[in-house]
Amino acid sequence: MDALTPLEPAVLAARDLDYRYPGGIPALRGLSLEVRRGSRLCILGANGSGKSTLFLHFNGTLRPEGGAVLIDGRPAGYDRRALSVWRSRVGLVLQDPDDQLFAATVRQDASFGPLNLGLAEAEVRARVEEALAVLGIAGLGDRPTHMLSFGQKRRAALAGILAMRPGILLLDEPTAGLDPEGSERLLANLERLNAAGTTLVFSTHDIDLAYAWADEVAVLGDGRCLCQGATAEVLADAGLLERAGLRPPVILEIADALGVKARNRHELLAHLAAGRP
Repeated sequence: MDALTPLEPAVLAARDLDYRYPGGIPALRGLSLEVRRGSRLCILGANGSGKSTLFLHFNGTLRPEGGAVLIDGRPAGYDRRALSVWRSRVGLVLQDPDDQLFAATVRQDASFGPLNLGLAEAEVRARVEEALAVLGIAGLGDRPTHMLSFGQKRRAALAGILAMRPGILLLDEPTAGLDPEGSERLLANLERLNAAGTTLVFSTHDIDLAYAWADEVAVLGDGRCLCQGATAEVLADAGLLERAGLRPPVILEIADALGVKARNRHELLAHLAAGRP
């Protein structure tokens, strides 16, 4: 998948973000990057590079000590009303769904966000049922959240965010802990959302997923954005990946060895099949 044109506007951006955790531990050091409307942006980096801290800045949970978060090119506000509007536009799905699910049942949990937006009960019900149906868990609406499998918890947590209908969705390690079937189901759901106009930003340690699925990648290291650009171009830079503590995508290494172009296993297998006698 090719990167979006540079003419696409940035709907969300970090400008020279600085942040330290208690004890003076630096997490972000002048970090800057842009999220383009309708894109699939993958945030890559080793543990401690700043990925999760950036996401908590992008939805207003953390406030930078320096720099700014921009929404549609304007600095974001941190008063109650501004944060409410911000979080209705930018949804965050945490890596561990147990950190996000707290209501007794799936339907009650998915209703919490839209109710906080002040929507009428009928509108909340409609949004919740739509979100559950989109994610294939309509039959789990009355299931206690503590009785869900890990994959079901992931989708239930996502349903609560989707019911708020954010234009931008942040996903922290969305496929971590999922089996291959669960990962494929989740990615298929996200692909449909992206096709409908939702901007997706996801962090991952799975560089092969980033290579196959992202329009753009931003590589973080030591609290800075080392590079942001078209996926195939950035991930072909072995020196950059080494500095960031990452390895090149396996698909890219195999495709280069064969002298073909492939972004995922299906394309690579097609090249191999075409080359058979």
